[in-house]
Amino acid sequence: LGTADGRACASAVQAAAEAPMKAQGGYTHVSNGRFKGGWITRHYGNPAQGLHALHLELCQCTYMDEIAPFAYRTDLAARVQPLLRQMVAAAVEARPQG
Repeated sequence: LGTADGRACASAVQAAAEAPMKAQGGYTHVSNGRFKGGWITRHYGNPAQGLHALHLELCQCTYMDEIAPFAYRTDLAARVQPLLRQMVAAAVEARPQG
């Protein structure tokens, strides 16, 4: 999960998005490690103006085969979808109002 080292979103939004990741045991995670946020995250994330941006990288094995022909795997994707929904819902709920 990347937030440009906290510059692209409020700390409460980051913490809320991280909470479901920390609570589950099926996937590893890191925040602001190798992937701190791409250009869109850095360019558009502006918490002072109410624009909170998060960058999420998923390993291919989370949703597809890692060998040719690199097929999308509905069964794998279905396992991670609830976690992604929880993360998004938590981040939206944690947005500072005003």
